[in-house]
Amino acid sequence: MSGESRKGAPGLPPPPRDISISTIKAPVDWKKPFFLVLGLAIFLIVYFSPPWPDAVDPVGKSFPLTREGKGALALFLMAGIWWVFEVIPIGVTSIAIGVFQVLFAIRPAKEAFRDFMDPSVMFIYGSVIIGLAFTKTGLTRRIAYKMLEIVGDRTSMILLGAFVVTAFLTHFMAHTAAAATVFPILLAINSFYGEGDRKTNFGKALFIGMAYSAGAGSIITFLGAARGPAAAGMFREFTGRDIGFFELTKYMFIVGWVMVFLIWLYFMLVLRPEKKVIPGLREKVKRLNQELGPMTFQEKFVIVTVLLVVILMGLQSLLPSLKYLDRSAILLISTLLFFIFRILTVKDLEEVPWNIILLFSGAMSIGFCLWKTGAAQWLAVNWLAMFQKAHWLVFILSVAIFVLLMTNFIMNVAAIAISLPVSLVIASYLGVAPEVILYVSLVTSGMPFLLLIGAAPNAIAYESKQFTALEFFKHGIPMSIILIIVLTIALLTIWPLLGMPILQR
Repeated sequence: MSGESRKGAPGLPPPPRDISISTIKAPVDWKKPFFLVLGLAIFLIVYFSPPWPDAVDPVGKSFPLTREGKGALALFLMAGIWWVFEVIPIGVTSIAIGVFQVLFAIRPAKEAFRDFMDPSVMFIYGSVIIGLAFTKTGLTRRIAYKMLEIVGDRTSMILLGAFVVTAFLTHFMAHTAAAATVFPILLAINSFYGEGDRKTNFGKALFIGMAYSAGAGSIITFLGAARGPAAAGMFREFTGRDIGFFELTKYMFIVGWVMVFLIWLYFMLVLRPEKKVIPGLREKVKRLNQELGPMTFQEKFVIVTVLLVVILMGLQSLLPSLKYLDRSAILLISTLLFFIFRILTVKDLEEVPWNIILLFSGAMSIGFCLWKTGAAQWLAVNWLAMFQKAHWLVFILSVAIFVLLMTNFIMNVAAIAISLPVSLVIASYLGVAPEVILYVSLVTSGMPFLLLIGAAPNAIAYESKQFTALEFFKHGIPMSIILIIVLTIALLTIWPLLGMPILQR
């Protein structure tokens, strides 16, 4: 090329310099490697640190932190960092939990990996299969169209309708099953927003809010989650007092539903949808609903099967003869029937979000690890002992906050189990009624707003790919603070008015 042509024509800018493709370098994202190394460094520092002092409860009993317990705490911290910042796929972090337990002799391989197939994990698997059946048969679209016909085309009302339906379902079925049922419906609703797979405020609010609402609704009845019956059983063992089916609802109804509407209000303020309305939505879904035609045999079969399973789980909490049945086995009856009657086929197994199943497998493993090594109990005694001379309200809230934090990492039943014995002892010294300790624990254990592993609905919502684990965590902080404020108001006004004893006479 001549010198003149290199300079370009008069009045025009010179042509760009020749650039070799090999010289173009994509920017390096150092955030994930940084948090990967940070999590690993914290694990090694805690694991190899000198022995930590014993925890001492109010009656003088010591709780030593063993080497295995210290290792469980180290793994607990590392997994939390890796999960929040998604340094590797969340399911792979769960695999690391099992591997580290074995490599560093925290627990034997047989125990560490056995928890990956815990009945609770199988319950989540069964819930996901129900969601697949709803989607494949077309029930998802049919329900979504009916719901949108009712709530209209305003995005604010669509969000509220989704949250209310989710919370309402948890009154009659486990919140995991409710979330799995609603999830494909919300995917269909989100598709009408018209942004494809692009992340939007509407999508984030829709799915994170669904997870939060499932938790809020699940505290209202004993059918919403296993934590209610399990905690009531522990409470009866410790105090000799029983909690009735409708007594729970009496105190939890207002708290749960206030939280549902506050969740909606929060997301309308913080993640206000980009569009106020979806033009022509009601007419469009009405037409689409008509095109579906009458309900098919497969749709009816799925509805009847799920209803029978829900009824059986409900009867289990009322009939002593059914107590021996595990909820996971009951739920998996639907899985068997769906495949026997060819509602689903082997090909459909490829649609199962195994990343989410692995996530909860790892969550169960780290939960049992903390519990069985004594690390969780050591944490509970150290935390609650700090408040043994505090004002009664401060102490009650300290119990609530401890359970709230722990239930984001371990099973909510386990979080209650390790805190309830210690807190009931301290409560007797402060003149606090034991019922209050139980109810605040049930409230906060039902709403783990911080981490995906805190509850199955959180992980199910994550499968929408509308938000990151870090975004979920960031929104969980203010929502957790709001929960504690609502709980404080309930302690001071609502529950006493309803007849709950707060202080012992």
